[in-house]
Amino acid sequence: MLNDIFQGLFESSTLSTADFLVCIFAALALGLLIALAYRFRSESTPSFMMTLAILPALVTVVIMMVNGNIGAGVAVAGAFSLIRFRSAPGSAREIAAIFLAMGTGLITGMGYIAYAALFAIIMCAALMIYTATGFGSPSADNKRVLRITIPEDLDYAGVFDKTFDDYTSRRDLVSVKTSNMGSLFKLRYDIELRDGVSEKDFIDQLRTRNGNLEISMSMGEKEAPSEL
Repeated sequence: MLNDIFQGLFESSTLSTADFLVCIFAALALGLLIALAYRFRSESTPSFMMTLAILPALVTVVIMMVNGNIGAGVAVAGAFSLIRFRSAPGSAREIAAIFLAMGTGLITGMGYIAYAALFAIIMCAALMIYTATGFGSPSADNKRVLRITIPEDLDYAGVFDKTFDDYTSRRDLVSVKTSNMGSLFKLRYDIELRDGVSEKDFIDQLRTRNGNLEISMSMGEKEAPSEL
């Protein structure tokens, strides 16, 4: 019986209306599962959620219509490439979710609904587990957003390196902008403090190098979700 469940629908070259509808509704259900898994403990725009929910069904229809035609398959791949280049670049997590939705739609479109469901469930479970455990993320307790104001004649490229080495385990210069008619520079860093360091001592060390101008430090800020 297990082999019957994982058997493809399209053993013949004829595509029936019933098989077509079964694949479409299965793809929509799996797309909804992928969208909900992606939404788990993270922010997303409604348009991106809708995209993840319907993308497997769209890919399913295309694959069913291609039906083994190599030339048509190459044309479809080219069309997907054009769509990707016209889209706004997203985060790596968003791109992975899109590939997950497309892969699920591809398997469903080939008629292997049970394999598509198994693939989607395993990948969604992995995504939710990695998100829940904070896989690949530094400790949230030590993440900070640091903003430093410096005079225009101070070279910010390496002036704070010694202080950063002593008090932080990671620092990334995110943005630089001018202020006060170009007489000041405002720097923003994403940093991770070392365990046990004093934030006051860290700021005091920075003040000795930026001429006692404005310094602010806050908890890590979340990135705004992108639109597709």
